[in-house]
Amino acid sequence: MPQSEYVETKSPEATMPEINTQTGTITKIQPATQSQEEWLKYGEQVSSFLATLPDYLGGFFSTYKQPLVSIGLILAAIVTVKIVLAILDALNDLPLVAPSFELIGIGYSLWFVYRYLLKASTRQELSDEITDLKAQVIGNQFPDA
Repeated sequence: MPQSEYVETKSPEATMPEINTQTGTITKIQPATQSQEEWLKYGEQVSSFLATLPDYLGGFFSTYKQPLVSIGLILAAIVTVKIVLAILDALNDLPLVAPSFELIGIGYSLWFVYRYLLKASTRQELSDEITDLKAQVIGNQFPDA
């Protein structure tokens, strides 16, 4: 079986730096002082930014307090609705729960019709309660004459 010969060639494009193969000698690279100065400059900029950050955030929140609260409440309402819908969907997957909810809804609807909609006096009472609730929520914009 013939042995193949390996020929080691060096191309001028692929020259690697020479490595000192003598034992016990280590070549140290001198640190670049310019890069350290740049890092110190960046560090000072970051430090000054972080020092003024609490004042900046305090001013931002005091300026935009109402819109931020509104956005927070809208997001909280969306998350709450999604959670409630997920819980109801999980409950509807349980046996006999969906028909029970339907029976409860039908029963409440029947009670509401019997309590408020059959007689004229109870319809007037319902109308008064709705008007009072609107006045509490919206405010009394148009006072009665």
